[in-house]
Amino acid sequence: MIADALKKLARLFWLLPGFLLWASFPPMAEKTDCVFALAPLIWFARNRDSKANFRLWFLNGFVFWFATLSWMPAIVKNGGPWPLVVLGWGALAAYCALYFGAFGWLSSKVWAWVKDEGTAWRKPPRFPYVRRLFAILVAEPLLWCGLELLRSRLFGGFSWNHLGLPLVNANLGSPAALGGVYLVSAVVILVNGTIAGIAERIMKRTTRWASLETLIPFLLIWGIYALGGICMLRIATNSSEGGWETESRTVAMVQRNFPCVFKPTEREDPIAVYSNLLANVAYTRPDLVVLAESALSEFGAADSPRSLAFARWVAKSTGAREVIAGGGRFADGKEYNSAVLFSDFGLDVRQSGCSMQIYDKVHLVPFGEFIPGDKWITALQKLAPVGSCTPGELKILGDYGVAICYEDTDSAQMRALSHLGARVLVFITNDSWFSDSVEAEQHAWQSVARAIETGLAVVRVGNSGVTGTITNDGRANWLADATGRPLVDVRGTMCDRVEVLCPPCPTMRPMTIYCLFGDIPLAVSFALLIVSMVLVKYRNTYEKRRYLSM
Repeated sequence: MIADALKKLARLFWLLPGFLLWASFPPMAEKTDCVFALAPLIWFARNRDSKANFRLWFLNGFVFWFATLSWMPAIVKNGGPWPLVVLGWGALAAYCALYFGAFGWLSSKVWAWVKDEGTAWRKPPRFPYVRRLFAILVAEPLLWCGLELLRSRLFGGFSWNHLGLPLVNANLGSPAALGGVYLVSAVVILVNGTIAGIAERIMKRTTRWASLETLIPFLLIWGIYALGGICMLRIATNSSEGGWETESRTVAMVQRNFPCVFKPTEREDPIAVYSNLLANVAYTRPDLVVLAESALSEFGAADSPRSLAFARWVAKSTGAREVIAGGGRFADGKEYNSAVLFSDFGLDVRQSGCSMQIYDKVHLVPFGEFIPGDKWITALQKLAPVGSCTPGELKILGDYGVAICYEDTDSAQMRALSHLGARVLVFITNDSWFSDSVEAEQHAWQSVARAIETGLAVVRVGNSGVTGTITNDGRANWLADATGRPLVDVRGTMCDRVEVLCPPCPTMRPMTIYCLFGDIPLAVSFALLIVSMVLVKYRNTYEKRRYLSM
């Protein structure tokens, strides 16, 4: 009985990979754990049947996602009904875990093909080791990245905490300039697969071709990082080789930390609060002041006269030439979540002139900013926490590509902003919905990948954090406390200089390889791999039936 109990207890070891992968992300942020966390599961996938693989990978995926999304219950204290919040937490974790399970299932199918020794109706492969190298170097990384891409795009997309993100935030994200964060994820799978291969060789005591399975992945990873570094260097040196100029702008970022919409309105005067905050940055005479998403909601609609007066007051208080802030607005009977660029204050900010450019959020959050189907069943609109918003049209505001809330997780949208001519990315968000949780820090991690992918500097302002700047090579400078941890759920301000690459003519763009080609190479390669697997399965079934009918 004790032995049986110990055996069952030992099965918990197989959930350790999910825990180690979770530890790679905030709050623990042990960034290098990801490079070995999945090695035991990859070893399992190479040696067990597809059903067992699906179960084990799904369970580890659920452990990872349930722990990663532990910030979701924080919304309960802000008015979210706890039964629905807990149900949504579990459902989203299970949905994301399905992609883990799908990888385990597909990977086991690939390895069944690799280990095929032939049958009475089918000859054995001529070069079996080539199949093994293909599975290690191509199939496993491609399956993982393709499934990550599906998760990021399917049903509106949930592009959150990709496998390569810890390396991106450890200043090892240069491959993202070539293939986005997905290519960094491929590197992580390749390293995990190499470790699994070493474990296989040790347990089976075999040395045949052993050096190739270690040497080739090493050379491939080295090549990927070398090309990524060259791509980033090309962006950085365009100013000297192509007539480009670099403009340095001083940006002031204000982390107001006002309560979210579910809390009653603060009694304190917002102007008094902003007076104290702006006094900390006024001496720098910033070129741009950035406020968070919903900052204008304290003064009315984003395009209202009061919001305009507030923006002019901010410019007068700091000497800024431009102000970016977010807020809601109504137009033509529709509700929008918007960002506004206020500019052209004149040489003297006391003058009455000022222009507004408005961007209406394109990628809305389901069950937050709208309820699916609420435009046809209008009664559902009452269930949307901030009202039923309408998506706008993608455009840039001046030189700035602005993203609101979770739009900064959408790499395709950020690439589109680059193509439209954005020279700086500005991310504004209001994460106070999930105050006193790790959500804000996890959210900020996503932004680092967008900077490397697009080759553009990022200015990020969160109402409750995280606030800071990111250079186009992924070096983040966050508003932080004395320990160096990003400042969250408190007020604060910071100033930083942002380097803007200016093309010699408006039609030229400083684009990375990923900006030029996007996800098309990955999508096509993944589709070809899946089609090939289906054709192999069909051929085997056909040959078996033909043989048995003879």
